[in-house]
Amino acid sequence: MDQSTQSPGRGIFWMAVTGLCFVAVTALVKVLGGRIPASEQAFLRYLLGLVFLIPMWPAMRAATLDARLWRLFGLRGVLHTAGVTLWFYAMTRIPIAEVTAMNYLNPVYVTILAVFLLGERLAMRRIAAICAAVIGALLILRPGFRELDPGHFAMLLTALFFAGSYLLAKILSGEVPASVVVGFLSVTVTIGLAPLALSVWVWPTPAELGILFAVACFATAGHFTMTLAFAAAPVTVTQPVTFLQLVWSVALGALFFAEPVDPWVILGGSIILSAVVFITWREHRLKKRVTPAVSETKH
Repeated sequence: MDQSTQSPGRGIFWMAVTGLCFVAVTALVKVLGGRIPASEQAFLRYLLGLVFLIPMWPAMRAATLDARLWRLFGLRGVLHTAGVTLWFYAMTRIPIAEVTAMNYLNPVYVTILAVFLLGERLAMRRIAAICAAVIGALLILRPGFRELDPGHFAMLLTALFFAGSYLLAKILSGEVPASVVVGFLSVTVTIGLAPLALSVWVWPTPAELGILFAVACFATAGHFTMTLAFAAAPVTVTQPVTFLQLVWSVALGALFFAEPVDPWVILGGSIILSAVVFITWREHRLKKRVTPAVSETKH
């Protein structure tokens, strides 16, 4: 990144806007409720979002892909399809704050998977940070002290599937343009979700379609503003700002969905995010970025 174009203040602003966009996504899905099955909600969100791919079609049609790249795109589509479906399911089961806090696990999973897929080495500091993140997750879940909901297990798997999708994106982005990587993800996930949605299809009302289109709009806007944030400031500056997502999620859940404020969720999420920030800072010092910003692994 050109140092002369950096603006930490602008980067922080755009990352804060990114957080608002993604919190809006979670709120709208929560408003939608569970009448429409999770796989159908996810399918309609991606189907309606295909309109935003129109500018990417020329690059996608011009891309020359060999059998290996097709397999990687297909595998990423499968992983992301599973992650998105489980995320929508979790949103119908557990509070917004818990979904947001457990989303912070995504970069931690990426760090672990990078050891196996990219040959990364884990120094003791990063191992300690991962252990701290595990402690944070246990504080959120508190197994043995409360009954865990299937939504909690869904979020644990969501983070794992999104981490795998992110690492495949890193591999693909080194071989094809970013617009092709983004475009094919949307197409493959829409295709992957179609049979799942059709198997449990419930006809949505116009209002429900409107909400899902708004979800697609906010998700797209969030990824755009996140790109602006990364262009304006290093990830070590913007990463801590993602904590605001947890603050907003707690407030939103309490004010509009009568969800009680759980201090254990706030503490656990804070510990996980602190671990992610530390890992990101270490990678920045080593001039080698593997761990994504929290928002990069969003649906």
